[in-house]
Amino acid sequence: MANEERIEAAADARRPGTRIVLATHNAHKVAELRRILGDRLGMHELVGYEGPEPVEDGATFAENALIKARAAAKHTGLPALADDSGIAVDALGGAPGIQSARYAGTRDDRDNYELLLRNLEGAADRSAQFVCAAAFVDGEFEHVELGIWPGRVLDAPAGEHGFGYDPVFQPDGSDVSSAEMTPEEKNAVSHRTRAFAAIMPMVRERLG
Repeated sequence: MANEERIEAAADARRPGTRIVLATHNAHKVAELRRILGDRLGMHELVGYEGPEPVEDGATFAENALIKARAAAKHTGLPALADDSGIAVDALGGAPGIQSARYAGTRDDRDNYELLLRNLEGAADRSAQFVCAAAFVDGEFEHVELGIWPGRVLDAPAGEHGFGYDPVFQPDGSDVSSAEMTPEEKNAVSHRTRAFAAIMPMVRERLG
């Protein structure tokens, strides 16, 4: 590397990081993503979003993640990260899918997973997967990555950690639910971790 390039690289390393808005009002998700992203953010700072929630009328996790990221980027003028995630159950044709958070009509986690258990009563196939689409929007630039966490739906809820469908989801290769895992154990392997681990190298490259 030439001396001029070394000087420029050193100067770049001292520049303050860019603020990135996390496009969600879900406090559980904010806390989890802060833990997941951690050192992956480098010098960049993750900030909360208090703007309006857009209508999530996409047909896929990826489309809804982009809708949220675009809205946050437009409202704040900052680069934005968003995710859309849920559980897809094979015996239910992929449901609840993108309707996971609204499955029971109440937006209550317990109501949602209890309805899921009722709908799976007697089902021999309980295979399922958590799906996460992570989206990044910076001006006209957009990018999405998917993370998949395969497993099965339990017969009854177990565990006190996590949120959403964690109490009724048992990941492949585990003998406990994702709600029985510690946050560190879950964040090492989850769908959200997989999606954001995949997207962050591009985010860092884009932002410098």
